[in-house]
Amino acid sequence: MILVIRFMGIVNAAIWLGAAVFFTFAVAPAFFVGEAKILGLHPFYLGAMAQLVLARFFYLQYICGAIALAHLLLAEWVYLGRPLPRFTLGLLLGLLLVGFVGGMWIQPRLKQLNLVRYSMSPAYKPIALPPEERVAAGNSFRSLHQISMIMNLVALGGLVVYFWRTVHPPDNLRFVSAAATKFRS
Repeated sequence: MILVIRFMGIVNAAIWLGAAVFFTFAVAPAFFVGEAKILGLHPFYLGAMAQLVLARFFYLQYICGAIALAHLLLAEWVYLGRPLPRFTLGLLLGLLLVGFVGGMWIQPRLKQLNLVRYSMSPAYKPIALPPEERVAAGNSFRSLHQISMIMNLVALGGLVVYFWRTVHPPDNLRFVSAAATKFRS
C-alpha cells in the first residue's frame, strides 16, 4: 500500500512538472512564432487563443496542487505517520499561491487588457476606443505579462524542487525511533 501511495504522489508531481514544462516551452511560444502568424490571424485572436489554453493550464495547476496537498497531508502525514516536512509544505503552498494569483488575478486582467489594447468588446466585436487608452492598455499588458512569465519560471523551478522532494522523500517515521528499528543479536 505504501508503494501505491508513493507512486500516486510521484505520478501527480510528474504530470504537474511535465505540463508546466510543456506549456512554458512548447505551447505558449507556439501562438506567437512565425508559424502561427502564417495563419493570417489578427494578433488579438492569437492572444485570445493563448488565453483559452492558459485558463486550462491553470485548472490543471489547481487540480495537481490539490492532489499534492492531499497526498502530503493525508497520505504521508496521517496514513504513513511521517512528520510533516515543513519545507515541502511551504513549497507546495507557495506553488498553489502562485497558481491562484496567476489564474485568478493576472490571467483575467491580461484578458481584459488584451481586449482594450485591440479595441474589442468582450463579445469579440470591434469597438471604438481612444488611442491613448489602447496604448496605456498595451503598456500595462506588457508589464503584467512579464510579471506573469517571471512567476511562471519561478513556479517551474519550484516544481522541479517539489518533484525532487517527492521522488526522494526522507524515511522518517512518526512514532518509531531509529534505535527501535535496529535488530540486535
